[in-house]
Amino acid sequence: MGTGRLIIDLDAVVANWRALDDMTTCRTGAVVKANGYGLGAANVCKALFKAGVRQFFVAVAEEAVPIREELGEKPDISVFSGHMPGDTELIRALNLTPMINSIDQLTHHFETLPGHSFGIQLDTGMNRLGMEAQEWGAIAELALAQNPTLVMSHLACADEPDHPMNAYQLENFHQMTDGINVPRSLAATGGILLGPEYHFDLTRPGIGLYGGLPFETATQAVELELPVIQVRELAEGEVVGYGNTWQAERPSKIATVSGGYADGIARILSDRATLFHGDIPCKLVGRVSMDLLTIDITDLPDVPRKLSLIGPHQTIDDVAKAANTIGYEVLTQLGARYNRKTFGK
Repeated sequence: MGTGRLIIDLDAVVANWRALDDMTTCRTGAVVKANGYGLGAANVCKALFKAGVRQFFVAVAEEAVPIREELGEKPDISVFSGHMPGDTELIRALNLTPMINSIDQLTHHFETLPGHSFGIQLDTGMNRLGMEAQEWGAIAELALAQNPTLVMSHLACADEPDHPMNAYQLENFHQMTDGINVPRSLAATGGILLGPEYHFDLTRPGIGLYGGLPFETATQAVELELPVIQVRELAEGEVVGYGNTWQAERPSKIATVSGGYADGIARILSDRATLFHGDIPCKLVGRVSMDLLTIDITDLPDVPRKLSLIGPHQTIDDVAKAANTIGYEVLTQLGARYNRKTFGK
């Protein structure tokens, strides 16, 4: 097989959800946007629904289609982007709950889908999505009279527990919502880890479900194995790859591996990434190209059939650190060409 194999462990996703749920005394939903953070939203939601999840969150309405096809009308599906122009028929047909972000969205929702469920998203300082305090104050009475299902906000710096922004946003959320008779939600994965005062009525774990930071004790949910296509021996002084950026300083053995930036292996990992053969690390040498990597296997006792980029010895966040990015990006960019093998629920 000429493509890499992405191994997805749904039991690990469920275990991570249960671990995060156990940290709270409120309801725990699940964020499954970006196709379940790249792992397949339908399969992820099916496993989590069996574990007890009844509320899922997606970024845009279209992401709800495979979830409804898999689970039918049973779970609640909320849409972070709210009620966008052109979404009305899909929101109606799939019975989605848009998280309304502005007065314009609220007006559009009431005009086009009167009586249909909705939630409210508030901006407590991130300045990204949601109504600011002045907007909310102007329409809160009207909105609350229509029985929204949830009022939520999102923390900007929850992955930094000591950041003053966390307490600032918590105070703003209290000021904007205390006294309302509607379920409230502030915490995603990082917010759950900040403690009970951030949990309110519902938490919305995302990256922690899939094995990423800031949930340091998470069970890893993915492995990525890349097949070796060819092995060649180089004399001292020979070069490898585009631009001749790597030159052998000794007689070397180089494995050409299937995988590249078209598969979500970022070009910045050129000469920086490490792959593994069992317990033995092997350096990526030369540039990451569209479809291929070149790996120094000189010190291996035998020629491998495959090498691992993500696995027991290297997490998505380890790869992210080498690429000067975050685990979210590594995970969601894992490409469509991989042969996906899903285990678990």
